[in-house]
Amino acid sequence: MSGRIVARTFAAVALAGLLAVSAAGAAYAASSPPGGGAVEDLIELPDGFRPEGIAIDPRGTAYLGSLADGDIYAADLRTGQGEVISEGPGTPSVGLKIDQHGRLFVSGGPSGTARVVDSATGDVLADYQLTEGPAFINDVVLTRDGAWFTNSFAAELYFLPVAPSGTLPDASEIVTLSLTGDWVQQPDFNANGIAETPDRQSLLVIQSATATLFRVDPATGEATTVDLGGTALPNGDGLLVIGGTLYVVQNFSNTVAVVRLAADGTSGTLVDQLTSPEFDVPTTVAAYGSSLFLPNARFSTPPTPDTEYDVVRIDP
Repeated sequence: MSGRIVARTFAAVALAGLLAVSAAGAAYAASSPPGGGAVEDLIELPDGFRPEGIAIDPRGTAYLGSLADGDIYAADLRTGQGEVISEGPGTPSVGLKIDQHGRLFVSGGPSGTARVVDSATGDVLADYQLTEGPAFINDVVLTRDGAWFTNSFAAELYFLPVAPSGTLPDASEIVTLSLTGDWVQQPDFNANGIAETPDRQSLLVIQSATATLFRVDPATGEATTVDLGGTALPNGDGLLVIGGTLYVVQNFSNTVAVVRLAADGTSGTLVDQLTSPEFDVPTTVAAYGSSLFLPNARFSTPPTPDTEYDVVRIDP
């Protein structure tokens, strides 16, 4: 393991290079690092940052949202250097994903909102009020048609349709999808991480309160329990699908469950469990090259302005 990298500011020229976004799709973030080069094992974040979500662009820049104030931090995976690129609205930034246009789709937690941020400038391109009801807008997945968001406090998903040209929707175009079928809402945290099935026809949603993975029909909202052969996924948080493999971050368990999925997501088999001595309640996961990167939310540690946070690299 390399040493911890302390980074607060760096030259504008270096930052410009750091924030360059390729026109290639975000899916290519899981390909081999362009031009090779080693990535850091541990990337330190600003003290007091309180990370939750992570997204990585094709050039190897990781973006993280802050639960403290909603700031967005960008870090170079090869050097560990980084900087806040977009100041938050004072409410949490939770899950986030980056699209092929270099735009970050950010979940707004208890504000009930989602926003779209230009990763090159930090400008907020759009802000959406997804719901006025009970809300913790938790995670987001990008599909061919737009962005889906979970709400941990309501049995609903929210969809922002994005045109093939990349045009963002008007607020009037937001779709609210009620979760039905096998889904039974619980008093605690419910819908958390979200991903697409390997065949890209349905959605996968983890219900934290029941340790259960669901397959959701995006047209009807009907949720069916994914047959994992009796395997439960306690503390389920962020989800990531690569090919036919699903990675489920189990935050307080300090574990990543590795599930081999059927293409349609109706069933799967637990094939591995990944961990690291550096884990301290990781919440979400993103891939770059052959590595996975997870932010440590440190939910067991009382947050202060001086509390240290970092991102951990593991190899599946």
